[in-house]
Amino acid sequence: MSPEETELHAWVTLTLVPGLGPKLTQALLTHFGSATAAVSATEAQLLQVPHIGEKTARQFAETLRTVDAAAEIRRVTEAGVAVIPRVFDAYPKSLRTLPDAPPVLYMAGDYLPADEKAVAIVGSRSCTGYGRRMARQIAGGLARAGYTVVSGLALGIDGEAHQGALEAGGRTLAVLAGGLSKIYPPEHVELAAAVRGRGALLTEAPMTLAPQRGMFHSRNRLISGLATAVVIIEANTQSGSLITARHAAEQSRELFVLPANVDSPASAGSLKLLRDGARLIRDADDLLEDLNGLRPPVVPIAGRQPSLFTEAPPPPPPPPKEAPVLEGTAKLVWELLTEPLHTDEICRRLGKGAAELSGVFLQLEMKKVIRRLPGNMYERR
Repeated sequence: MSPEETELHAWVTLTLVPGLGPKLTQALLTHFGSATAAVSATEAQLLQVPHIGEKTARQFAETLRTVDAAAEIRRVTEAGVAVIPRVFDAYPKSLRTLPDAPPVLYMAGDYLPADEKAVAIVGSRSCTGYGRRMARQIAGGLARAGYTVVSGLALGIDGEAHQGALEAGGRTLAVLAGGLSKIYPPEHVELAAAVRGRGALLTEAPMTLAPQRGMFHSRNRLISGLATAVVIIEANTQSGSLITARHAAEQSRELFVLPANVDSPASAGSLKLLRDGARLIRDADDLLEDLNGLRPPVVPIAGRQPSLFTEAPPPPPPPPKEAPVLEGTAKLVWELLTEPLHTDEICRRLGKGAAELSGVFLQLEMKKVIRRLPGNMYERR
């Protein structure tokens, strides 16, 4: 194998090791310098890596010797799927900056530079006719305006969002929780093929890995991570869309919510997000108006035509921020954050439990006055 093929083989090997998530993978790469060196490490060498103890080192060493990366590469090749390590240029820029970015993405279809201009639309699987209609309508409006629509291929709102983008002649990306060898849900096999032809199917899961409950929550960070903004349509209080909303806040993505009947359980979660500070939209026009305010001005470069991807000069430094208008516990949390603090320390100083403060943290994140840092730390924005 060429050096490039050897390195790709090593990256695939790392994806097949159970328990080796993004952070431990990064620890290996930082310590050994390359994926090829990491997969050749002995148990003793693995023990030198931060956060890897004796039991984990032994398990990883055994798995690295037995994993069949060649079989995975054959499956990928036969299915026409691309394997994209994070260090490759083809890896989406918007994901590369995330602290928990997947070490490797599996992709069926094409990810284009234009897909950096993307909006995610998510919501309940058990949605109403109103939710379906509005999801398709908003996705179509975004697609006609040149935005790529990102969603999760699930039944309900996700499926309608993909359909709306496709019907408008636009591009769409679907992020899956499981592997690409068997599309889930099976009801969306034909839709997945259409998305692949006008965008891409993306996942961090190996080809044959079936989706499990926790994997859906994990994939939601990629849905928001691929987008400039996230739109929530008809989310109940148990909807996984609320997890996507949380990721959006952590990733500094704008969050928009479509309102619905206040007495409808299908929208109870959406209405809670609005109370916590998410931005209300009524239709695609509202959304596009707000999105235009998020984009930096396009500045022509001599000898080139202006484009969406032309970089603008750096803006002048912002004026000092005034203290936000807050009340109750939210005000106490903000006043406490004169320096970055761990969640446990905030709870200790305020004498409150983590469950009690979780809603306050989300509210302050939605209001863009604090941000969550890696390791459950918070700081002022």
